[in-house]
Amino acid sequence: MSENPLEFREHSEHAEHAAEAHDPFITRVSITIAALAVVTAIVGSIESLETAGAILESNKATLVQAQASDQWAYYQAKGIKKRVDELSAQMGGPGAEKAAEKAKAEGEDQKEITLKAKEFEKQRDELRASADVHEARHPKLTLAAALLQISIAISTVAIITRRRVFWYSAMSAGAVGAALAVWAMLS
Repeated sequence: MSENPLEFREHSEHAEHAAEAHDPFITRVSITIAALAVVTAIVGSIESLETAGAILESNKATLVQAQASDQWAYYQAKGIKKRVDELSAQMGGPGAEKAAEKAKAEGEDQKEITLKAKEFEKQRDELRASADVHEARHPKLTLAAALLQISIAISTVAIITRRRVFWYSAMSAGAVGAALAVWAMLS
């Protein structure tokens, strides 16, 4: 989520004008705007981190899947070698005993390769689950950030109109946005 620096500057200018007016209501609303801007920046940063986390974990899962696939391909290659050695042993001849030993060794290698491949698949599944958690938080954080931004805009309207109803509405929207952000991180 990228914030427009001019937007925050505009809110800052409204707050400066309010401070010059020495009106307690405007001062309180200006403080509210400052607090909401800080919370909005924090939620926006967390939202960005969650997005990056989802992408990073998905990329890691893809890499680990490739490693698992490599292990399964290696398993198949060992299986082909094992079968060739088994056929050579069955045909008899001077190298039959050595071929039977190689076939047995290939079979043992396949057991180890299977364990490695399954471990990679387990890691892949854990990474995908982690990416899903990050991805599930993102829409909630986006909505939270939007509510917080809206609350800042409504607070500015409260300063311009000097009407408490807008200030109360802004604080309500900000509280809902902050609660939604906390809920997103806890779920």
